[in-house]
Amino acid sequence: MDTIAFAVNELPADVLDEVRTTGLDASGNAVAHVVAGGGEPLRCCLRNAEGGEELILFGFEPPIPTSPFREVGAVFAHSARCAGPASSHTYPADWRGKPQVLRAYDERGWIHPATTAHDGTDPEPVISRILADPTVAQLHSRNIEYGCYMFEVSRAR
Repeated sequence: MDTIAFAVNELPADVLDEVRTTGLDASGNAVAHVVAGGGEPLRCCLRNAEGGEELILFGFEPPIPTSPFREVGAVFAHSARCAGPASSHTYPADWRGKPQVLRAYDERGWIHPATTAHDGTDPEPVISRILADPTVAQLHSRNIEYGCYMFEVSRAR
């Protein structure tokens, strides 16, 4: 099978700016300010937090079309704007080896049958296989243990 070029996307900057400015999340709840213990998955820069970093914890609604599968889940980000991920063309280094669910969605925002789990050691072939299906409109990586949204994967343009 051919490898499909893909991009790994952090949370949108406009969403992060809005949450940081208003102090409210997708459900209108107050953002929680926390000091990292270390290891918290940061969705703004796609790496694990280091102990002592200033973070926010808030409800995020991944942008899928309105459907029965739309949901809000808790995510961590830096409390102030950061440089973002080191690369958008590679799987996040801190999350290699961490089991994930790759949840595929069709253009209606319905969960697609291509959804699968992987152990994190070699995610690129799994991602390529899913994105090779033209009926997959978007792909989200989710933490198996907590079910949290980690990042979006899209076909490279």
